[in-house]
Amino acid sequence: MSKILIVDDEAHIRELISLFLRSEGFEIEEATNGTEALAIVEHLPIDLVILDIMLPNLDGWELCKRIKNDYPDIPILMVTAIGESLQKVKGFQLGTDDYVTKPFDPLELVMRVKALLKRYRIAFSQKIRLGGIVLDRLTYKLTRGDEELTLPLKEFELLFKLASHPGQIFTREQLIVQIWGRDYEGDDRTVDVHIKRLRERFAGDSEHFRIETARSLGYRLVVNA
Repeated sequence: MSKILIVDDEAHIRELISLFLRSEGFEIEEATNGTEALAIVEHLPIDLVILDIMLPNLDGWELCKRIKNDYPDIPILMVTAIGESLQKVKGFQLGTDDYVTKPFDPLELVMRVKALLKRYRIAFSQKIRLGGIVLDRLTYKLTRGDEELTLPLKEFELLFKLASHPGQIFTREQLIVQIWGRDYEGDDRTVDVHIKRLRERFAGDSEHFRIETARSLGYRLVVNA
């Protein structure tokens, strides 16, 4: 079963989250500050981190940044009393995968944890299905039924990245770095152009998925139920 690390300096918050996650079969590790949390991540196979922003020694912002730099495959769920949109933007820019504010519904938090873990399992797959479309990362082929479609490389990589993490918001800066590389000399308008092309190309598949604009943040792919 997945191992979850809870990082919060308030004992009753850690106890509450642990209680509900353990009841779902998750293994729990706890840390009271960012320094403890980093030590745990370095020595144990952690599958997901739940962290508070206001932490002693090393705050949640810096902890999030360090985990994502060294362990990019570990999803992070931020839990904080701060609900301002600018704080959420900062969290997503640092690599936070999801965000809930106190007071929170423990059952909702459990569902978010499960959704994040599922999203990351999809990300490790080399094939992704979006309705009748199949993306194959090994061959860079895209098929719709018996039809094989050819996409420009960057469009394929962009669509695969978004589809690998359905529902997750990616900032333009994150997409530039992950798709075009850190040395890319263009601007983030490139992302907008490629998103526009993907939307036009797959307009007929909107019943299965859509690419949404997250205002002031970036983009996410949403799979329709």
